[in-house]
Amino acid sequence: MNGFISRGFGGHRRVPEELADRLPPGQYVESGFPVLTAGPTPKVDTADWTFRVDGMVGQERKWTWEEFGQLPFEDVPCDIHCVTKWSKLGTTFRGVPVDVLLDAAEPLGSYAVQYSYGGYTTNLPIEDLMDGKAWVVTEHEGEPLPREHGGPARMLVPHLYFWKSAKWVAGLRVMDHDEPGFWEERGYHEYGDPWKEQRYWND
Repeated sequence: MNGFISRGFGGHRRVPEELADRLPPGQYVESGFPVLTAGPTPKVDTADWTFRVDGMVGQERKWTWEEFGQLPFEDVPCDIHCVTKWSKLGTTFRGVPVDVLLDAAEPLGSYAVQYSYGGYTTNLPIEDLMDGKAWVVTEHEGEPLPREHGGPARMLVPHLYFWKSAKWVAGLRVMDHDEPGFWEERGYHEYGDPWKEQRYWND
């Protein structure tokens, strides 16, 4: 499992007292934005990019890059927490609420799998994508999302460990059952709540 991580992070760093309540157990504050990728970084041209919601839905929906750009965007200030123990506090993304995409497709199942260009997948209950909890983002800190961080678009689910925010996202498949994704099949926790340290199967 650990062989898939390109580099690790260790050590203990002093956390300012005013930030302590924003830092989940076992995490340290990272000022940068480390790049961790399980395989090759795909190159996805916006001319070819689409986002699809399919599976158990009332109506399968697909958006081109141009069509996606016409949807309602919002700024998302948040903290993000990586399973490798770094947390980036007070960062900002911009994207479309997943609520907008799901409302258009009318989901009929209780689970979803995010799937990406390059073949990555990750699973989560559909309720974790609703009610202002998740976005498909195309910008970070006011700039287009860099390719190494999932550009042109990635999922953002900041209340879960960051592997649950799929890079290079291509769509959501709605299902009536939970189905493990790439890292979940390799020992990562099915859910991934950073406040409960749900890193691996037995956590």
